[in-house]
Amino acid sequence: QVQLVESGGGLVQPGGSLRLSCAASGSAFGLYAVGWYRQAPGMQRELVAIIDPDGTTNYEDFVKGRFTISRDNARDTVYLQMNGLQPEDTAVYYCNAKHFMIGSRNYWGQGTQVTVSS
Repeated sequence: QVQLVESGGGLVQPGGSLRLSCAASGSAFGLYAVGWYRQAPGMQRELVAIIDPDGTTNYEDFVKGRFTISRDNARDTVYLQMNGLQPEDTAVYYCNAKHFMIGSRNYWGQGTQVTVSS
């Protein structure tokens, strides 16, 4: 069992930056691929970025060059550095952890609100 807690959301002006954190409690966090997802009002939840247990990263096109995902396995934490934020980035951001071999071990955090507005 893994519990995930996101933090770092807030209100930021266009062009600003935020760093989200996803802190995990539980065992063997290093064996999980961790993704950041977001859901805007009235929209489906969508993948933003993902980092594999070996540190390989993948980004959706709409955040490439602006967002960076990283992980610190010693701290059981995954980060999402978001630069150049725009109003269309406004959403609730969720982290997800999925065991790299056992698909049923799939966990979500409660989400953190990011609002980009002047």
